[in-house]
Amino acid sequence: MMKWLSALFLLLLTPVFAQQDWIRTGTGLGVEKVRLAVPDFKPSNQDPRNADLLKVFNDTLWNDLDNAGIFDMVSKSFMPTDTPANPTDVRFDAWNTPPPNASMLAFGNLGVLGNTLTVQGWLYDVKNVTSPQVLGKQYQDAPTSDAARITAHKFADEIIFRLGGGIPGVAESSIYFVSSRSGHKEIWAMDYDGVNQHQLTHLDSISLSPRISPDGARLAFSSMTKNGWDILMYSLDLNRLVTFPRFGGTNLSPAWSPDGTKLAFSSSRSGDSEIYLSDSSGANLKRLTAFKGPDVSPVWNRKTGSQISWVSGRTGLPQIYTMEADGTNDQRLTDEGYAVSPAWSPNGQFLVFSWIRHYGPGAPGAQDIYIMDIASRQWVQLTHDGGRNDFPCWSPDGRHIIFQSSRSGGEQIWTMLADGSNQKQLTFVGSNTQPNWSWK
Repeated sequence: MMKWLSALFLLLLTPVFAQQDWIRTGTGLGVEKVRLAVPDFKPSNQDPRNADLLKVFNDTLWNDLDNAGIFDMVSKSFMPTDTPANPTDVRFDAWNTPPPNASMLAFGNLGVLGNTLTVQGWLYDVKNVTSPQVLGKQYQDAPTSDAARITAHKFADEIIFRLGGGIPGVAESSIYFVSSRSGHKEIWAMDYDGVNQHQLTHLDSISLSPRISPDGARLAFSSMTKNGWDILMYSLDLNRLVTFPRFGGTNLSPAWSPDGTKLAFSSSRSGDSEIYLSDSSGANLKRLTAFKGPDVSPVWNRKTGSQISWVSGRTGLPQIYTMEADGTNDQRLTDEGYAVSPAWSPNGQFLVFSWIRHYGPGAPGAQDIYIMDIASRQWVQLTHDGGRNDFPCWSPDGRHIIFQSSRSGGEQIWTMLADGSNQKQLTFVGSNTQPNWSWK
């Protein structure tokens, strides 16, 4: 009897593991993790400023590599007490055998001299004693906490690029979002890990749906102006709004094409909310949809730029659709419930979206984030922790997803790996919603 129950248990688990496999394979999380040791960097001189900067650098570097999702990080309690600051200090047998049993070792030193912060970092393959060096870098900057943090991000991204299949890391990327902490819904920005949160717009109105351009120079968003809901354009180079035309009606949820030359957005200028396309300047306006019922929230296939996914209420409750970028060949992807906020993965394989699968009075289930393989229409639920989970967005490396959630009380921004693991809260003050991850 016990054997039969065990066999049944394994049979029931097999589809779940199979589902997770195709997600992890498609997002680059399915490879065997590299066992990586990252001892604290050491001071290279006796400057009293070193201690604080080392704390910032070491904490940031560790968190970046731990967040990457592709490393088996060696616990610092398993590391030798005599850790290296320079290549001549490395004792290979102390690192490539238990308890650390590392395959790779990242180490180095930091020091302030005058007005210059210098960081030297190395990455060693400690299983290869004869030719161990994979990476050697030196960075110089001002002796500030911000510079130490940015330098750690740079070194982490170098390591992730070399050990993660040549895919650039996201430690230097940014996230744009809506926050009410100033008293109005304004556009804010922060580093990928939630550090350096700062306000961008000061319009004293309601601004929504920030979308950063592929080159990182402009931010399109929707805002309530004296004329109604308009698409506005903010230049990050100039730190101010720049000219963008008004179209009339309610204009929402702008989305950049991958080459940065076009914008898709929702507009009610013709009466019903439809999906429109324009040049990035707002010229050459073209209507893509023409159905009764709202059509909103367009997003581009970030790999090809030839398809758009969006939300339509043409059959009643909102559902996820795709179409060609010229408006042809529309197809419905979700078949039940209440589905909104699609986001296309960088490799073009997946959509993530927010879905209440069983919608209606007394119906079971919450609003959660789901991932769907577009070709097979297979889907997997990624969040299960209650509350409302909405507005997912992909990281540029395709290994992470950011989203908003009410699970901790108010609306806050959370991040997770693309298979749903390692969920972490990034914002804590005010209401923070609608996150958008930079393209690089």
